[in-house]
Amino acid sequence: MNVPVVWENRVRFEETDMQGVVFYANYVTFQDETFSAFLREIGYSYQDVETAGWDVHVVNVDMDYRGQATFADELVHGYRIERIGESSMTGEYVARRADDEELLAEGTVTHVAVDSETGETTRIPDAFREAVAAFQETPPQES
Repeated sequence: MNVPVVWENRVRFEETDMQGVVFYANYVTFQDETFSAFLREIGYSYQDVETAGWDVHVVNVDMDYRGQATFADELVHGYRIERIGESSMTGEYVARRADDEELLAEGTVTHVAVDSETGETTRIPDAFREAVAAFQETPPQES
């Protein structure tokens, strides 16, 4: 996956398991932090989402683990919207170790847009779509 780096972190001791590697579930947390950073990068922060009267709910996460990170490793995380539909979007996520660029994890996450007041699915606003397209070299596929 060729995705832009939007977030970096250093592995904290508490994010590792008894084997001394990052506990696998923490990559989902890293992915979520990366999505929030992606929103800031495209100029459409989570606060902008709320102000516009919609929200996003995660409906699917798929993660493949390719390598291992350990305490104090510096990681870089990339994210891009691969596909955007009427009310859902699927993003691609990658995590690499900064010093050797080893691929550690990659996957996808699907969000569904919901109306903040009713909780019902809603159309992803054009302003968000435009912000994504302007940021990414390759605009997301429409579905």
